[in-house]
Amino acid sequence: MSEPSQAWRRHALLSPHEMGEADRLTIAGGTSGITLMENAGRAVADAIARRWSRRPVAVLCGPGNNGGDGFVSARILAERGWLVRLALFGERAALRGDAALAAARWNRSIEPLGIGCLDGAALVVDALIAALGKSALPVVAVDVPSGVDGGSGAVRGSAPRAALSVTFFRRKPGHLLLPGREYCGETVVAPIGIAAGVLDLVRPETAANDPAWWLDRFPWPMAASHKYTRGHALVAGGAVMTGAARLAARAAARIGAGLVTVAAPPAALPVYAAALTGIIVRPAAGLEAFVELLADRRRNAALIGPGAGVTSETREMTAAILHDKKRAVLDADALTVFADDPATLFAALGAAETPTPVLTPHEGEFARLFVEETGRSSGRPASKLDRARRAARQSGAVVLLKGNDTVIAAPDGRAAINANAPTELATAGSGDVLAGMIVGLLAQGMPSFEAAAAATWLHAEAARRIGAGLVAEDLIDTLPAVLGALKIGALPPPQA
Repeated sequence: MSEPSQAWRRHALLSPHEMGEADRLTIAGGTSGITLMENAGRAVADAIARRWSRRPVAVLCGPGNNGGDGFVSARILAERGWLVRLALFGERAALRGDAALAAARWNRSIEPLGIGCLDGAALVVDALIAALGKSALPVVAVDVPSGVDGGSGAVRGSAPRAALSVTFFRRKPGHLLLPGREYCGETVVAPIGIAAGVLDLVRPETAANDPAWWLDRFPWPMAASHKYTRGHALVAGGAVMTGAARLAARAAARIGAGLVTVAAPPAALPVYAAALTGIIVRPAAGLEAFVELLADRRRNAALIGPGAGVTSETREMTAAILHDKKRAVLDADALTVFADDPATLFAALGAAETPTPVLTPHEGEFARLFVEETGRSSGRPASKLDRARRAARQSGAVVLLKGNDTVIAAPDGRAAINANAPTELATAGSGDVLAGMIVGLLAQGMPSFEAAAAATWLHAEAARRIGAGLVAEDLIDTLPAVLGALKIGALPPPQA
């Protein structure tokens, strides 16, 4: 992995292990653990006070450091005049380290954990390690809701659906990955005295997808730019499902590719030519004709898969693109066609060297290619983040594993989790538009990982603006407004 930028560090997502290392380094640097715990507990109390008026609150604590945070937040809320009941899972005498120090500063009663401890409460602070039972009360989670895995977003057993989660220093992958994201509610990131410099040693490889860390690589046209300097994308068109390639071609042009050519089967050429304006349509009767189109060095990026058909010809054309060392996006049928022999695809991807190709599977296509990644590790399913990252290393490609929590992973270990996609993107053709956007950015010279991340974010932002009733064509038509806002910085503020 290359040296991460400051913007990457600001949007870093820390695994529980990495957060523990950040704590350790901070304590080794002279900040006591109890100081960090006091700061964390105060941050929870402050977040509560900003959102709710005084009311009876039940603080549920476990035996670990999150429980210690709970003791601190309970004490501070009580000092501010809140009516607080505190319940502990286990015995107070069993607490150790900073949690024991925090408990010693709580000079009020401690109840054993049980359903009765919620009686009379109007708000619950979940500072447990074990899962909190179902409750109709609003819940404030310390770090992540109990039962949610901060590293994977998986729910272990059961978990409360929090109205608010207060985490510290940086978010965790589980705040963005599904289903955990749906349990976190609003997530607030509070500073607790950990300096950003610790990330120089922790070196996080995962970040939230945000323009801050890829915007400096975005290929805006310059004063001397013209259509030939802005790249030429080639899109392989299918014979039957022509709409998919047409969407992709229009998206590639809309995001800035100077020229876009669709290689169309002769029988379907009139359909493409009639439907596309501003897009070059060339006949390609079979592999040999397609290879001739590839041979033009000005066509520097290629997309295959949308509507291509699961055929031997699609397989051969995909191999030809990779052999020609084009900037490449493989989507849909170009992935499925290798389901019976993924090793051949991986070998071709490895031979492609640079620039790194981009694969854009949904979960079904991913499962067909990366069989090992759907299995269990240590008795638990691998997280979406881990699966995408391992697949990128195995294939030598950037892997964009689609979904409402899309993960973009690079062979060098970097990964980004996208969190701005609305549910309206679950519609036919939206993936074709995304693939076209990526190839359009590749044609303009944007690096593969950053291009995949940028296209994913812009695609989701366009969908967010459209909202209910979205169809794939709307995404393309909305892109100019989104790009304009991106260029002048008039975008929604990033999540903390």
